[in-house]
Amino acid sequence: MAIALLDQIRSIFDGDAGVRKVADDPVLSAELLMLFRMILADGSVSESEMDVFRRICKDAFDIPESSIDAVIEYLNDFGYETNASQAIALFRELDIERRKLLARHMVEIAKADSQLAESEVRLLRRTLDLLEISPVDVVKPNE
Repeated sequence: MAIALLDQIRSIFDGDAGVRKVADDPVLSAELLMLFRMILADGSVSESEMDVFRRICKDAFDIPESSIDAVIEYLNDFGYETNASQAIALFRELDIERRKLLARHMVEIAKADSQLAESEVRLLRRTLDLLEISPVDVVKPNE
């Protein structure tokens, strides 16, 4: 109880913990921005895509659910600071498993609205090329 209270007080002075986590990690910021690009690739934002994004933030990146809206706002406000070439350089430094995981997350978002648009396929294809992974690598072993 006391620790939770201290965390709340600290967050008042330091800002949201989830936003700090994203802001302090350029690779995480770039990954989340890529996931957002996938959400926007078909020209519309569906609730199912946002639900998948929120779940990925929580489960894969350990961003508290209470912070996700603030993280989205942060990405919207400051996402322009990471350009495509910077993101590519960051992604190429990632180990192969993390690159595969990013691609899998992108596929999850693309499939979330049950409609795979050509623009989503193009973005995914370009991203796989940039990540230097095969489409076969995106399929989970148990699928």
